[in-house]
Amino acid sequence: MIEMNDDELLEALGVEITPIKTISRTPREERILAGFEDVLRFYETHGRPPMHGENRDIFERLYAVRLDQIRKLPEAQALLAEIDAPGLLVGAATPPVEVEDLDEDALLAELGIDDGPTEQNDLTVLRHVRSYTERRAAEEVADRIPCEDFDQFQPLFEQVERELNSGIRKTLRFGRNASIVSGDFFILGGQLAYVAHVGETIKAPNGASDARLRVIYSNGTESNLLRRSLQRALYKDETGRRLTPAPDMGPLFGDVVEPDDVETGTIYVLRSLSEHPFITEHRDLIHKIGVTGGKVETRIAHAEKDSTYLLAGVEVVATYKLHNVNRTRLENIFHRLFGAAQLELTIEDRFGNPVKPREWFLVPLHVIDEAVQHIRDGSITDIVYDPRMAQLTRNQ
Repeated sequence: MIEMNDDELLEALGVEITPIKTISRTPREERILAGFEDVLRFYETHGRPPMHGENRDIFERLYAVRLDQIRKLPEAQALLAEIDAPGLLVGAATPPVEVEDLDEDALLAELGIDDGPTEQNDLTVLRHVRSYTERRAAEEVADRIPCEDFDQFQPLFEQVERELNSGIRKTLRFGRNASIVSGDFFILGGQLAYVAHVGETIKAPNGASDARLRVIYSNGTESNLLRRSLQRALYKDETGRRLTPAPDMGPLFGDVVEPDDVETGTIYVLRSLSEHPFITEHRDLIHKIGVTGGKVETRIAHAEKDSTYLLAGVEVVATYKLHNVNRTRLENIFHRLFGAAQLELTIEDRFGNPVKPREWFLVPLHVIDEAVQHIRDGSITDIVYDPRMAQLTRNQ
């Protein structure tokens, strides 16, 4: 029997040997492809492209900026046509983003602009969109498993996203401060990561100190990795960020007068007289909480013409007098306490533009009264609001 090698045997059988085509992409094309894959994942999750707007999640707004920039690239159509099943590249352009709404570091990173002056600061170059290999390197720091008690952490992620959107928290490049302690929040691989627990200090093979962490991610997974592993992942991730802690509200009352202090302050609680169906159904639960240094009557005099007051009359259901109070800190405390119960309602203003009024909460009046008593006795820092039970509880 004549011995034949593999190629000769295939040729004898009439099987055409076609070399496997390898696709070679430039680093720029890899970044564009990786960036568009993130936008596609958003579309698959939400059934729509990312959009701009103050009421949108900060990550959605960043993806919207990214999609706008990719649409401007001349090579995008040819490069991405095969994976653009939803037709995002030829979709209607979203309204222009208000850049002042976005955190500076996050916007610069999303647009691929470096901090320092350089001739390569071109908006069409998505430098901070990582390649697939780089993303996998960050994700494979440790095996992630489903977080069985994620329901305990989900309110924390929701609160942090609200604080990012309102500017209470900021994002910083990782590296200026490389410490990692329990309670820290980071952005890694495009996801929020929360350090829930730091274990006992151990010695690494090189003699340096380390510790095992329990890290919870906003997608409902967790990992058990070493602190130095997380540090390395954040260093390598060009879009990795540290979130600043929520600022200390500081003392509400004191002897030193500050710019936002009012000699006599009034906390006022309003109930809307709007005929909107949802408000009518839940009128006894929907309240607006505000603070003023003047007369409440003056503040609400033209409520029917002001979208802040839902373009309707209001009734004052409670007022509380406070002396030498810092107005900004007090308002921040109410937003922190009742943020999870904030009214999610969009109405049209007098010009037909959509408006989402703030400072309206689905909170019973007696709970607001109880919160004010905690403010007066200084115990409010130990109190949290449980929207499911509609009651205040002590923070464990």
